[in-house]
Amino acid sequence: MNRYYIERTARTVLTIWFVMTVTFGLIRLIPGGPIQMLRARLIRQGVDPSRINSIVESYKEDPTPIYVEYYEYVVALLQGNLGESFYYQEPVSAIIVDALPWTVFVMVTATILLFAIAILLGAMMAYREGTTLDTLLSGASILLSSIPFYVLAIGFVVVLSYQFGLFPARYRTSPGVDPGFTVEFLTNAIYHAALPIASVVLTQAGLQALAMRGNSIQVLGEDFVRVARLRGLSDRRIATRYVGRNAILPMYTGFLTLIGFNIGGSIILEEVFTYPGIGYYMFQALINRDYSLMMGIFLIITTTLVLAVYVADLTYGLVD
Repeated sequence: MNRYYIERTARTVLTIWFVMTVTFGLIRLIPGGPIQMLRARLIRQGVDPSRINSIVESYKEDPTPIYVEYYEYVVALLQGNLGESFYYQEPVSAIIVDALPWTVFVMVTATILLFAIAILLGAMMAYREGTTLDTLLSGASILLSSIPFYVLAIGFVVVLSYQFGLFPARYRTSPGVDPGFTVEFLTNAIYHAALPIASVVLTQAGLQALAMRGNSIQVLGEDFVRVARLRGLSDRRIATRYVGRNAILPMYTGFLTLIGFNIGGSIILEEVFTYPGIGYYMFQALINRDYSLMMGIFLIITTTLVLAVYVADLTYGLVD
C-alpha cells in the first residue's frame, strides 16, 4: 500500500512537470511576443510613433536561448518565484493570490450546488423510472447539458443584466464595498457571483443527474436491495442506506475532477462576466503575450486538476 502511494505521488509530480515543460515551449510558439503586442496596443491608442519607439526600446532585452530561459524559470519556481507580469508590472504570485480565491469561490460553490441538485433529481428520476416525471426531467437534463455554459452566460448578461438590470454584469463586488467578513460584503459578493454560478450549475447539473439516475437504476436491480425489501424495510431506509450510498459513490471521483475542470473553464466564463479571477487574468495574459503570468496561472490550473485526480484516487477506497 505504501508503495502504491509513493508511485501515485511520483506520477503526479512527473505529470505536473511534464505539462509545465510542454506549456513553457508552446506558449512561446504563439505568434507575436510581448514587445510586439505592446507596440500594437500603443498604436491603437494613438500614441506618437517616436514615443512608441522610445517605450518599446526601454523594454528590449538581449535575446536569451529558450533552454536558458527554461532553466532560469525552473530554478526561480523552486524558490517560489513565479516572475513578474510584463503587462501589469506586478509579481505574478501577488496577482494569483488576489484572484484565485474568487475563482475558487465561484467554481467550488457551483460544483457543490450542481452535484446536490443532480443527486436529488437523479434519485427522483430513478424511483419514477418510465413515468411522465422521469421523461420530462430526463429531457430537460439532456437539453440543458447540450448548451455550452458560455452561451448561457452571454444570454444571462444580455437579458438579466443589460435588459432588466437584475444582476451586475461585471466586477467581483460593487464599487465602495470594502472587503471583510461583513454582511454587506458577503451578500454583495454572492450577488455578483450569482450569474456565473448559475451558468455552470444549469448547464452541468443535467448530465450529472442522468449519471445519478443510471447509477441508481443499476443499484435498484441488485440482490441486496431485493433482500432489503423482503425484510420489510421502509422505502426511505432503502433509498438512503442501500441505494443512495452506492449510487453516489461512482460520482465521488467526478466531483473532485469537475472542480479542477471548472477552474480551468473559468477563463471564458470570467471574461464574459468581466469577473477578475484567475481565468480573467489568464485571458488578458494571452492577449498581451504576458508569458510569466500565463505560465503562473496555467501552472495553478494544471496543479489543481492533477491534485484533484490524485486525491480522488487515494481516497476512493476510504470512501468506499
